[in-house]
Order: sequence, then structure tokens, then C-alpha cells
Amino acid sequence: MKLGVLTDCFKEGVERGIELAGELGFNGVQIYATNGVFSADGLDKHARAKYKKLLKDKKLEISALCGDMGGYGYQIAADNPLRIEKTKRIIDIAEDFETKVVTTHIGVIPSDKSEERYAVMLDALTKCGLYAQTRGVTLAIETGPESAKVLLDFINGTNGGVGVNLDPANFVMVTGQDPVEAVELLGKYIVHTHVKDGKMLIKTDPKIIYDCFAVGGIEGLNVADYFEELPVGTGDVDFPAYLAALKKVGYNGYLTIEREAGVDRLKDIAGAKAYIENIINN
Repeated sequence: MKLGVLTDCFKEGVERGIELAGELGFNGVQIYATNGVFSADGLDKHARAKYKKLLKDKKLEISALCGDMGGYGYQIAADNPLRIEKTKRIIDIAEDFETKVVTTHIGVIPSDKSEERYAVMLDALTKCGLYAQTRGVTLAIETGPESAKVLLDFINGTNGGVGVNLDPANFVMVTGQDPVEAVELLGKYIVHTHVKDGKMLIKTDPKIIYDCFAVGGIEGLNVADYFEELPVGTGDVDFPAYLAALKKVGYNGYLTIEREAGVDRLKDIAGAKAYIENIINN
């Protein structure tokens, strides 16, 4: 397995994030492509050439692009035409930069398939997935508010091009789902993973937490009273068991470090890399 890092976590811009990832010895980077310099609007041919050269110089590849739309994901039918088109443009960027994964939060998948938003979300992800498939890309739903079983059933309802970005901390912090069990259920669909840790503080309906995210963005999510994101190795994710489960299902892709809280993210990211490397090498 390869080690990556989400450049946004450095909070120093995409270019400096790539440089720091190279200095720390990562294999790859995940980059936000929804807005800003690495979006369809920001990447003219000169910018594309610049970032391709920088990645090559730093001996890095793109582990995945982050195509997170924010807000309520694909839950609102009236919003979806524009979101689907924007997702397609991010998939085009992924193809251009020779990465095969675009990750995204899609909103809260209802456990009851008769709920109206289930059909709305399924329609949107089916359309995006089919487009991704034509480009050799997988649109990977990040684990979050629903159980692995609900997510599995949802993906099985699409027609291809949809996979999973498995974040074990989201399971531990929000749903209480065992990440090992999630890997066993979702194994064939896992195309990218995050390395993140934390603990649940108060058990509640995950929809409440993700409504905070929809309204307040990542800061709104992190200040929730219901969980705490922690440096890797200090929370409730059993990483030795989690990595063993990934290996057992045949996953050999990226373990991409994501640190969305903390006062010294550079230190936490470097510490997470060393922690994971120690498990892998022993």
C-alpha cells in the first residue's frame, strides 16, 4: 500500500502542500478540485502544466481528487443538475492527471429506500458513476453517516463507476460502525482510504452531525460536541486490525492521511505517517 496526504490539511495552499508532501516522503497527494486553483475554472493549460511538473519533480502522483460538493451533497433534486455537471468536470481533471479516483461526500443515505431523497441520490450517483466509468475513473463515496450495509446496498443499486473511499474514523466517531466489519462488507468497492483517528463523545443520529457539516462546512463538523478527531494512533480506530482487514480483502491502494483539526497539523501528519509505516513494516 502507498501513503498519501490531503494537501488541504497543511492549510498552505495546493502548491506548498505538494512541496511539503514531497519533503515528508509521501507517494501521493489528494487534492481538492471543487473550487480554487485546482478546479475546472482554475486549471488552464498553463496551470495544468505547472502542477504536472511540480508533481513529477516531487516524485508524487495524485492518489485521488476530492470532489466534495459541500452542503447536502446530492440530496436535493433541484441542486443536482449543476452538481452532476461539476462532478463530471472534476472527473475530466482526474483523467487528465492520470488518477483513477474522485472522492466525495454525497449526503445522508436513508436506511429506508422509500424515502424520497434515496431515489434522488441514487439517480445522481448513477449518472455520475456512468460518466466516471467512461473515463476510467471511479467516483468514491466517502464513508460517513450511514452504516456499511446501507452504503453497500446503495452502491449495488448504481450501474457502475461508483466505489468507496473508506474513512475508518468517520465510522468510529459518528456511526459506531466497526471499521474492520466495514472493510469486510465493502471490500470489492474500496478504491481509496483515509487515515484518520478519533473517538465518539456522544452517540446520536448521524444526520444531526452531517447537518452541522452541511450548514457550517468542515469547521462546523469539527466543533460538534458529538466526537473528537485525534492524532492517528491516539483515538479508537484499531489501525493494526483495520490495515490487516484491508490486506485480507486485497486492497493495495492509497492510505491517505487526513488531519482536519489540531494546532500543529504538520507534526500530526508526520506522526501519522511514521505510525502507519511502523505497522506496515512490522
